Amino acid sequence: MSTVTLFISENFKELQQFLKSTNFSRAILVGIAITLPIVMGLQLGYFEIGLALCFGAFWSSPSDVSGSFQHKKIGILISAALVMVVSFIGGYLHYETWLSLPVLGILSFGIAYISVYGFRASLVSFSGLLALVLSLGHDSEELEIYQYAVLVAVGGLWYFLLAKIWHHINPKAETEELLSETYELTAKFIETRGKLIGPHVDREKLLPKLLKLQSELTENHETLREILILSRKTSGMSNYQDKRLLVFVQLVEMMETAIANPVNYDRMDALFNDHPQYIKIFQNLIFKMSHQLRMISKAGNDKKNLPNNDNIRQCFESVRLEIALLRETLDYEEFLMLQNLLGYQEKQFKKLKRIKWLLGDPNAVEVDFIDRKVAKSFVPPQDYDPMLLVRNFSFKSTIFRHSLRLAVTVMIGFALGSIFPFQNPYWILLTIIIIMRPSYGLTKSRAKDRMIGTLIGGAIATGMVFLIREPYVYGAMGIASLIFALALVQKNYKASATFITLSVVFIYAILQPDVLTVIKFRILDTLVGAGLSYVAMLWLWPTWEFIEINESIEKSVKANKDFLHKISEYYQRKGNIPTSYNIARKEAFLETSNLNSAFQRMAQEPKSKQRETDKIYELVVLNHAFLASLASLSAYIQYHKTTEASERFKIVTEKIEKNLERVLQCLKDKKCESPRATSEDNPLFEEQFPTFSSLDIRNLASKDKETIRDLQETHLVWEQLQWLFSMSSKMLKLAATVKLD
Repeated sequence: MSTVTLFISENFKELQQFLKSTNFSRAILVGIAITLPIVMGLQLGYFEIGLALCFGAFWSSPSDVSGSFQHKKIGILISAALVMVVSFIGGYLHYETWLSLPVLGILSFGIAYISVYGFRASLVSFSGLLALVLSLGHDSEELEIYQYAVLVAVGGLWYFLLAKIWHHINPKAETEELLSETYELTAKFIETRGKLIGPHVDREKLLPKLLKLQSELTENHETLREILILSRKTSGMSNYQDKRLLVFVQLVEMMETAIANPVNYDRMDALFNDHPQYIKIFQNLIFKMSHQLRMISKAGNDKKNLPNNDNIRQCFESVRLEIALLRETLDYEEFLMLQNLLGYQEKQFKKLKRIKWLLGDPNAVEVDFIDRKVAKSFVPPQDYDPMLLVRNFSFKSTIFRHSLRLAVTVMIGFALGSIFPFQNPYWILLTIIIIMRPSYGLTKSRAKDRMIGTLIGGAIATGMVFLIREPYVYGAMGIASLIFALALVQKNYKASATFITLSVVFIYAILQPDVLTVIKFRILDTLVGAGLSYVAMLWLWPTWEFIEINESIEKSVKANKDFLHKISEYYQRKGNIPTSYNIARKEAFLETSNLNSAFQRMAQEPKSKQRETDKIYELVVLNHAFLASLASLSAYIQYHKTTEASERFKIVTEKIEKNLERVLQCLKDKKCESPRATSEDNPLFEEQFPTFSSLDIRNLASKDKETIRDLQETHLVWEQLQWLFSMSSKMLKLAATVKLD
């Protein structure tokens, strides 16, 4: 009974969270935007006007996604203008199939091609495609084409008005939800990282999970940067935004510190093979901090529910005491490793405490806010140069291929729908534009989910239309289903497809008595559209990830190289950390995350379309490990007083950079000779560590803190440099042998 109760409780909490989410509130907003004009139109006898406004609101809504409201506003307004133009042109497409086909193909290509301008542009493009397809299925009898097009634009403005009102009513909702998700993801990331340092753990299973979490976190970070940095400050929101920006910075640094590795796993396993309990005391500490982040996520804005620091503080005291006792038995390297591990966890604890302090709403005078002009340099502007359209007009461009593939598939779907007796041919086209994406993996999964969801929705709808005969109930259930469909589209596409099928069937049940025929054709049209999309991805100018991933590896290696260069510069010069240093660090994390995502897309493609998978995966893992080592080095030199950089330090970093430069040359030219065998046992690293015995460590008096600090610095810096050199050499060997042509 307790298990059943727990299951019900967890699912009820998940339902509550979903109903409170911005996705659900946004779906309700769309529901209001499309329902109100229809109801008013029916009441006042202007149904066609209400329907046009409804379409305009619905087609403009895709741009209302997470991000700064300024970007949403621009997206919605451009969508409204585009759907007006498309509806005007689409109104004249009701001619013979042979005449409409080329115009439909050219329009589909042109609208889809807008996506070269980035994510927001792809949403505007989707709005235009929706308007184009649905204009084929609707021919207004009472309105002139230009009147209908203008009313569609007014519908877009109507949706914008509602979105603006909702934003003013609840301006913090999106930020708080994204921060809550980021707390939870950071907690999972830190917990997974803690598991990885265990002595007998299956790292091959945990590492892909870690890479996936890092990609999700990086995506959240990019959205939060846009919201917190680019959003215009308004009265009453200024301090809130500035404090949440500081919380966000701490979360980013917690992820980066979690990635940082004081030693590589092989050395750690070798050193602590006989004493796994030493690592477990640190794992316990890491898991406690992870748990506190989850508690912060649940607390939200309730300051009373924020966890206190006492429990973790006591845990730290226990760890310090344990290390002091272990000094009697540990050798020099083991002792310094534990000291460095402890140092990293102390930095994490400071960040955790600062997050709780900032959420406790401290006096603004006590807070050192971030300069927004500096912060804006972390959000690169989107390139809207018209020449971008010309530069991408080539089969080398993924967006060009996708646009062409989509246009041809839409033409084939329209031709099939016109030749054969389909009830609503535009449903085929609608399925195509919703399912087709530039990547094979996403198109395949959406096609599968769409077909399964449609079959489930069709089965449920069939049962319900036999039980219910009331048109008003159909209307209510149609709107409710649509709201759930829109709310779930990002979270669970299969469930979303189920609800959208229910919505379509219920709405058509009001208009047509033969509902079973509607269900039959709905399923048939969806299957045809999904089938065409999948076949097109395989045969019409496919873009396989093994061709694109070379560029992703290049970007990641270059970003890591730039970050290493900034670390080397700062270590030599000291002083305040320049903005360029932090930008280089952010780019390294972003590009490594993008590389992880690219490999995941490649892994979803057919085996016959994959190349050098093992070597590519090894390069992905090496890039991630390289960044982890850089993060470790970066964190140490930022938060510790360091000695003068030696000449050997400069020589080693230059050699590592040279290795990375050669890696880039190999990837770019695809013609380079395999380098001579290199080893981490390079003469560069010989005799770096002084030889101390356990007795020497025990004899280091507590007053000799400077000596201990210098030993820690020497150990960590040279350990990382040795590892970085070894990894850069391995990357060079792999880059010389990988053939992706």
